[in-house]
Amino acid sequence: MPDINQAKALLEDPDAFGTFGRFTETPAAQMPPEMREAFDYTKKLRGLVPGPHKIWAANPALLKTIAPVGAYYQAASTLSKAEIEIATCVTCGRWGAAYSSFEHEKIGVIFGKLDPDKAAALIAGLPTGFDDPRQQVVYELSSALATARVIPQGLFRRARELLGDAGIADVTVLIGWFTAVSLTLMAYDVPSNATGLDQ
Repeated sequence: MPDINQAKALLEDPDAFGTFGRFTETPAAQMPPEMREAFDYTKKLRGLVPGPHKIWAANPALLKTIAPVGAYYQAASTLSKAEIEIATCVTCGRWGAAYSSFEHEKIGVIFGKLDPDKAAALIAGLPTGFDDPRQQVVYELSSALATARVIPQGLFRRARELLGDAGIADVTVLIGWFTAVSLTLMAYDVPSNATGLDQ
């Protein structure tokens, strides 16, 4: 049996984690020109370089392509902030991404004005409900899609009546967006309390 110091040396891997989970960020002043351009573009667009965008900066063309999608949901979506956070929390919880689940549980309560117990239920995949018919249909649609279920005609008709085709498209793309967010964060094992470089 190895002694405790040998065991600790085997378990502790100083190269396993960087500045944001397993990802090691490049300080802005040291970024190659293409990366810095994408970083600055995102910061101008969003006001900061949030969560997975820190990682996507390693692929500047991808970051410049994908950042406007997140910005769209901040400013131009047909969905309310509560509706966005309902779909977001369902999706983050579905994938079990610690960082985005922790962050959006709080965002859902603070900015989406969701009841804390409902936000927690969304993350945990527990049953909940909403008095507002639009919020309820966003919840049902998101929950069905996150579990890869067929959308029954009745649910589709209610969603179309309440959200319109533009709203249904907003929900489905938002789920795809937060699936990409969650899988990126999971691949880099980004923990709930990650902060990254302050830049």
